[in-house]
Amino acid sequence: MTTENPKVGFLGLGHMGGPMAANLVRAGYAVVAFDPVPAAQDQARADGASVVATAAEAVAEADIVVTMLPNGRVVLDLYGEILSAAKPGTLFVDSSTIDVADAVAAAELAVAQGYRALDAPVSGGVAGAAAGTLTFMVGGAPDDFAQALPLLEVMGGKVVHCGGAGVGQAAKICNNMLLGISMIGLSEAIVLGEKLGLTHEKFFDVVSTASGQSWALTSYCPVPGPVPASPANNDYRPGFATALMTKDLGLAANALAANGVDGQLGQLAAQIYQRFNRDEAGRDFSAIVTDIRTRSEQEQA
Repeated sequence: MTTENPKVGFLGLGHMGGPMAANLVRAGYAVVAFDPVPAAQDQARADGASVVATAAEAVAEADIVVTMLPNGRVVLDLYGEILSAAKPGTLFVDSSTIDVADAVAAAELAVAQGYRALDAPVSGGVAGAAAGTLTFMVGGAPDDFAQALPLLEVMGGKVVHCGGAGVGQAAKICNNMLLGISMIGLSEAIVLGEKLGLTHEKFFDVVSTASGQSWALTSYCPVPGPVPASPANNDYRPGFATALMTKDLGLAANALAANGVDGQLGQLAAQIYQRFNRDEAGRDFSAIVTDIRTRSEQEQA
């Protein structure tokens, strides 16, 4: 005996949301989707989703609604629009990366109107979204997490229930703050190695198995050669765009300040990426190595 998959409403079909929705369709879920961008609508249709004209239509018959949106203001505004259109008891799963306070506010809006809610931001970038190997960091009630788990496992390789409302976003912010700091430190070390006559290949051979080893190096090396799949080998096409890293580090910097944490490296990383983002928002965040190299050459001139 088989159990029918829940009906899914999917809102936000961009670089991340589009492939996530496509993976649900391939796994047998009936996905009703909405995005205001015509190209995203066309791709979703090609992937097998039913595309409708409004967000309210997308949620009307859904058992679970997944949102993948650019910021907290958009999430809260959209919840204000769609909650009254959903069936009683619908589970709302927001996979956007937003401020913890906004995630808690969105959950409170849903619960106040008789719905259930999870915050479920992701790590893994566009490649992970396409491959269905994202990591989900989930905040919300255990029973709601249990209902969403089979669906999240279709889109992700790892799903972690981190705690109550907003704690999934807390995990995402902490992770990406550490990643941003790591990429800056790695890039500075690479440029220093260049100045000292150390080739990228030898740097990688040593550091990848030494105490300086990191995911940023072994999976996402910011210079061409050592890790063929890294964006550095594709002219720094994202990947994970600088604009997104800048956004996440800004969220982290705000959280550091709001919670009285002496996070000097987190604050500095946010400032460094804000500067880089002014001209390089569309490049992969690992391209920060090129900025460090350029600035180092300017200082020597």
